[in-house]
Amino acid sequence: MSAVRPWRMIERRQSRQIMVGKVPVGGGAPISVQTMTNTPTEDVAATIDQIRRCEDAGADIVRVSCPTEEATANFDQITRAANVPIVADIHFHYKRALEAADKGAACLRINPGNIGSSDRVAEVVRAAKANGCSIRIGVNAGSLEKDLLEKYGEPCPEALIESALDHIKLLQDHDFHEYKVAVKASDVFLAVAAYMGLAETVDCPLHLGITEAGGLIGGTVKSSIGIGNLLWAGIGDTIRVSLSAEPEREVKVGFEMLKALGLRTRGVRVVSCPSCSRQGFDVIRTVEALEARLEHIKTPMSLSVLGCVVNGPGEARETDIGLTGGGNGKHMVYLSGVKDHHIESADMLDHIVRLVEAKAAEIEDGMSDAGNATVAAE
Repeated sequence: MSAVRPWRMIERRQSRQIMVGKVPVGGGAPISVQTMTNTPTEDVAATIDQIRRCEDAGADIVRVSCPTEEATANFDQITRAANVPIVADIHFHYKRALEAADKGAACLRINPGNIGSSDRVAEVVRAAKANGCSIRIGVNAGSLEKDLLEKYGEPCPEALIESALDHIKLLQDHDFHEYKVAVKASDVFLAVAAYMGLAETVDCPLHLGITEAGGLIGGTVKSSIGIGNLLWAGIGDTIRVSLSAEPEREVKVGFEMLKALGLRTRGVRVVSCPSCSRQGFDVIRTVEALEARLEHIKTPMSLSVLGCVVNGPGEARETDIGLTGGGNGKHMVYLSGVKDHHIESADMLDHIVRLVEAKAAEIEDGMSDAGNATVAAE
């Protein structure tokens, strides 16, 4: 792809690889998508149900807050039930980290500087090593150390980077190297500058995020600008889109970012027009309905939905399935970029869904056959 279209090439930053449970992070591994539960962790059933929804949405890793002893009391039930690695979110109380590590956490999210003395950090490191946990150092502009705020006067890229390096040293002093780092801020400019500076300084995997980004629309825009900027520059090994919305939405937005940049593919990529008075059908409602009805499709494929023949044929040539609006309630369907047949408005939605499902099955069969052929050849 890059040789044919070099303007699409993203050269990813080289980082060393760590494991978060069964998910490789860094070292050229696919960029993983994370989210975080918002149910009370003490409510094990509700937390597991939410993790299931996040898994269905495509989450690679899920973070769960462990603020109290009650939260970690049954943490092993959550980690055993999950099909993805669980990160235990720890602040201040180092014993929660020890408990979570013993109960199946794949990773501990901590700030080594806010859990106490070097002895306490050493205990957390021992627990992580004993249980095969990695650690995520989470630096945040909203909770910088007082000495750094006094030194720099305000949160700034240099302060975030220095905080990250201080925390890294705490782990390295205890011979622990299975860590990734985040330097988050709600200010897009601050976060991007900090990540770019840190990326030039360290070789560990970087976890990207714009923290406290906002609601679904505003937070998606801010996160897309910040995270997208960094991903386009090749920076980032795992991402979390922080939205005041259900965690499944975070996962979907994260995947859409990666799909837009060609860094991950999952599910149906929809190309659609904003619609105008030329439209032959209600494009907006049609796309809304198709996106909802095609959420179950995990196979990477493309679908174009355009209201008229101005750009419709051109877009359809580039997608697996295309729909272009025509006159008198009759619309053109394209298969693999070629005109194939007409469809009436009344039958359009069900028809397109069936075509997408059939195409997904065809692609999956082809992938299975290719896999079997490879095994046979070996």
